[in-house]
Amino acid sequence: MRRIYQLACLCSLLCAAGHAYAQDPVPPDAPPITATVTAPDSSQLFVIRNILIAGNRKTNPNIILRELSFQIDEAYSLDLLTRKFKRARKQLMNTGLFTDVTVSLKNMNGFDVYVSVTVQEKWYIWPQPFLKTVDKNFHEWWSGDRSMDRINYGLRLTHNNFTGRNDKLKINLMNGYTKQVAVQYYGLYLDNKLKWAINGGFSVGKNREVTYNTMDNKPVPVKNKDRFLRSYNSWFAEVTYRPAIKTRHTFGLGFNYEDFADTILKLNPYFAGGHTIVRYPTIGYRLSYYDVDFIPYPTKGFMGEVQLQKKGFSGPVNLWQLTAKGARTWPLSTRNFFNLRAVGMLKLPFSQPYLMRQFVGYDDQYLQGYEYYIIDGVAGGYTKATLSRQIVNTHFSLASRKMKRLNDVPFRMYLKTFVNAGYVYNRYPGQNGLTNQFLYSGGVGLDIVTFTDFVIKIEWSFNRLGENGLYLHQRNNF
Repeated sequence: MRRIYQLACLCSLLCAAGHAYAQDPVPPDAPPITATVTAPDSSQLFVIRNILIAGNRKTNPNIILRELSFQIDEAYSLDLLTRKFKRARKQLMNTGLFTDVTVSLKNMNGFDVYVSVTVQEKWYIWPQPFLKTVDKNFHEWWSGDRSMDRINYGLRLTHNNFTGRNDKLKINLMNGYTKQVAVQYYGLYLDNKLKWAINGGFSVGKNREVTYNTMDNKPVPVKNKDRFLRSYNSWFAEVTYRPAIKTRHTFGLGFNYEDFADTILKLNPYFAGGHTIVRYPTIGYRLSYYDVDFIPYPTKGFMGEVQLQKKGFSGPVNLWQLTAKGARTWPLSTRNFFNLRAVGMLKLPFSQPYLMRQFVGYDDQYLQGYEYYIIDGVAGGYTKATLSRQIVNTHFSLASRKMKRLNDVPFRMYLKTFVNAGYVYNRYPGQNGLTNQFLYSGGVGLDIVTFTDFVIKIEWSFNRLGENGLYLHQRNNF
């Protein structure tokens, strides 16, 4: 039985190689494949003599080799080699650099094997003009005065493979109601083994509107069309260490400067601890772990993150913050999946100015069904459970021969049902009924995954207040 399994593995590897690479030229150091194939016993090991990479016009070959769990001159049994091929494809797809990857056996001579890795690269440069309302979401702007004065416009430029070493450059230029310039760069490698890298960035901006308080779990803003009420600048620098494939350590340092108008202090004396100018450094450490089949929309595996930050040392900002996130997905069958996600946060000491109490409703942290609310606090967390079923799995073409990268665009759809539960503690709840209360919600939805990692979530949710509504989200892992 063991021999039959190994022979099947060998046949599948050879078939994959023949299907994907029949037209590829054979390198001079790869001998022709032997004419006779015999089923090896369990003690026989195959030695990898070369790894042949193709399709990478922009990406440095070392970036591809970094993601492989096997190297030249290493020896493996046939079944283990098959599993490593599958794992290598998963890791390369999770870099976000490719639309498709094939890892297969190119050639073999006795127990010497030659491995082929062929990639199909994405579009890496994405200029994105944008027109966005100042309000928390489009619904709030539409139900208000719909003033064009409350519009921000600008350009986001993203390069996801700037030098071909999986480094990312992001530039954000904003004008209108808010003015901002932000530049971020990630992935400047410091060593040949690609274990150490540095990240950095800065942002400068001004706002005509500032949320100075929260009432009924809704932001209460103050605005001035004639002057800016807030100006800020910040910078950060990080060093990342990735000793293997799944785990990454990040050590960060930053500085923030914010200048608020006197109006804000008069409206809320606790906004920034009685100060109109706030300066504070940030020191942090983050541990990330990813072991999933596909990071943008996992159908199997676990991913998690733990972050510890120290913001400020005295004055209005003196905060320790611990954040933990995790997500696990179990395949129930070939088309049915169960996903469980959790987020927890603790801020010490509990007595914090309003500026440091942000929790649910900020950035990507939200409870489904409570999208129109913000819940400030210094401790708490939430969980999300989702049961989904794949109903569409196909491809379509958008391009001509000159645009091969758009000739085979994947398209998947998932029907789902979900429930949420959470709790947020705030020492100064004020007039906010969702704080210090058990929160729950549920609903149904449709997830669309296309262009490899573009995820749209259409959801109909119900919350504990008896409210329901249709919401639209983009990708959110936690």
